Amino acid sequence: MGCGQCGSGGCGGCSRMDVFNWLAEIPLSPYDKPFDIVEVSFNNGSRKDFYRNTTRHTFEKGDMVTVEGMNGFDVGMVSLTGELVKLQMKKRRVADTPDLKKILRRATADDLAKMEASKKKEKDFLIRSRAIARSMGLEMKLTEVEIQADGKKATFYYTADERVDFRELIKVYASEFRVKVEMRQIGARQESAKVGGIGTCGRELCCSTWLSDFKSVSTTAARYQNLSINQAKLSGQCGRLKCCLNYELDTYLDALKDFPEEADVLQTTSGPAILQKRDIFKNLMWYAYEHNPTKPYALTIERVKEILALNKQGIAVEELKPVEELPVKNKIEEPEFVDVVGQISLKSLEKASKRRKQRQKKTQGQNKKKNNS
Repeated sequence: MGCGQCGSGGCGGCSRMDVFNWLAEIPLSPYDKPFDIVEVSFNNGSRKDFYRNTTRHTFEKGDMVTVEGMNGFDVGMVSLTGELVKLQMKKRRVADTPDLKKILRRATADDLAKMEASKKKEKDFLIRSRAIARSMGLEMKLTEVEIQADGKKATFYYTADERVDFRELIKVYASEFRVKVEMRQIGARQESAKVGGIGTCGRELCCSTWLSDFKSVSTTAARYQNLSINQAKLSGQCGRLKCCLNYELDTYLDALKDFPEEADVLQTTSGPAILQKRDIFKNLMWYAYEHNPTKPYALTIERVKEILALNKQGIAVEELKPVEELPVKNKIEEPEFVDVVGQISLKSLEKASKRRKQRQKKTQGQNKKKNNS
């Protein structure tokens, strides 16, 4: 089922954390029954949960369903069905128990109308809840408010650096909004996933489109990849280190296995040479002298191992020679541009315009003579 904005079902902006069901077109054997648990997404995919399908309907991805809620009902969109739901439940450690909530029915027009009315209140709830929390002097930041489809429950998502005592705040919210209040603390990365945005790569944030497991990221990941430790460039919109620093880390670690260890300093007759960087793509190690750090030398891995073996024997090698630097690649000669249409110079255009002006002057002069005569 496509969305109303882009007409496709795989847009991250329309349904966050969207999953492609690659087993949908594979038929089951006649002895197997379809899995009766369905994954349902709420609030454009920012929250997902699993519900048991006890109805006689067969739901597909994109169908709107009415499910059991807190003292009422909620409306969500079917995001995944079939055998892949088992893998998602195992991944999120959700057990297949009889206590699992159920799908009540296919969403009716009345259910959708109530959901739209509840969604319209969320922005007003968020503004008022922030003002109340600020007036009570609580050190917390309210990120999002999600109201149940029937309007009986509201979930307030917030971030805080320290523990917050919001017992009195819940009472004020309950009396102010006349709903059942649930406070849920989230981290900085979860906050950016709910808010969304565009990363420095020009694409939607990974946390708001497909990334669900947030692994710890440290500056050592940037050091292994020879990236400058610049907090402004390495930080994402959440203020933490970018999750994409871990994407290629395993490749760098595998490539660095071939490089010798404890090779930070090489002893030479001209003084110690300090390791500047490792180039895993060309299998080179760059060294520079302490007295001239601006002039690095590129050494192969084999050459560095030979020098280390000599240093262990107490032998200092000769000065690093410029011959060991990277050879300059031959520049590729670009073919000259040939204008097959033909060249038109500006001089020819200027001459044509001058001739045109002279002809106009002659005709004007002849016309004046005729009028005077």
